[in-house]
Amino acid sequence: MGQPDFRFAGVLGAVMVIAMMTVSAGWDLPVRDPDGVVVPTYVRLPLIVLAALALDVVPRAIARRESVVTITRERWDRTQWAFALGGVVTWYATYAAFRNLKSYVPFVNDRLWDNELASLDRWLWLGNDPAEVLHQWLGTSWTAELLSLVYVAWIVLVPTTLGVALVWTRHRAAGSWFVTAVAVDWALGVATYFAMPSLGPVYSAPREFTDIDHTMVTSLQESMMGDRVEVLADPFATGAVQTIAAFASLHVAIMVTMVLIAQLVRLPRWILVSSHVFLVLTVISTVYLGWHFFVDAIAGAALGAAGVWIAALATGNVEAGRPRLRQEVPRPRQRTDRTFSA
Repeated sequence: MGQPDFRFAGVLGAVMVIAMMTVSAGWDLPVRDPDGVVVPTYVRLPLIVLAALALDVVPRAIARRESVVTITRERWDRTQWAFALGGVVTWYATYAAFRNLKSYVPFVNDRLWDNELASLDRWLWLGNDPAEVLHQWLGTSWTAELLSLVYVAWIVLVPTTLGVALVWTRHRAAGSWFVTAVAVDWALGVATYFAMPSLGPVYSAPREFTDIDHTMVTSLQESMMGDRVEVLADPFATGAVQTIAAFASLHVAIMVTMVLIAQLVRLPRWILVSSHVFLVLTVISTVYLGWHFFVDAIAGAALGAAGVWIAALATGNVEAGRPRLRQEVPRPRQRTDRTFSA
């Protein structure tokens, strides 16, 4: 957390942890490991880091016919270890605080804004419900399966991109910018959850989604409502956390963050095109499946853009008042028998 690239993210994570502890103490609520019901974080997180490290080192060792130890020493000096571990710590502190604060929302503010958000959706769509329009346009059978897959793929995509930013890339300005932007997204997102709590269309108007084929997302939605009921009944009697919140859409926010940073750091064209396509599919899937109102997606897009801008300022990726990837002084490469491009 003390690394220059992650100082702002470290402060933000510390503030969110303090906020989590304050709400926990004030409303007598437990602090949970958000994903530790099956495998605790102190086991899962090191395994993820080691897996990412292996994917960085082993293919290079095979391609160059050199030992894993040699490649590890070349790729992972002290500064790289400090960068990766600093990023992981700040990321997890922010994420864990975010998930716990999200779980606390219904205890702190039980006013739901679903009716107002649904009315605004209908106004924007000229008197029509966005989800119903999408169901009519796209159908409710194979499309539901496809968009369900998109939604679940997003869940895998986020930790994967964080692994790329912290483990595989050697451009620390870009990596720290992205990780910090995601942390800012979480902070801004949980603030909107407390300001305007909502459940989302699939929970506030479930009849509108009964015609959709049962998918893996349907099971996930049912499971999340079960967790919410358990937490609200007795938060100390369950290890689960409450994870239902619609406004704003963090799925859309983080995808917008990915798209913008991919453009700003000038990633290859195929990545830019793929990220834009996935962003569009993410917006459609969240509305189609009932996770979010359309206005949640709009708010999420604004939040994701703000996260990129704030993170650019925080990590020094600004030039002439505009977000721009800062130039880094290249580190001297260690001598090896053969060269290998990073």
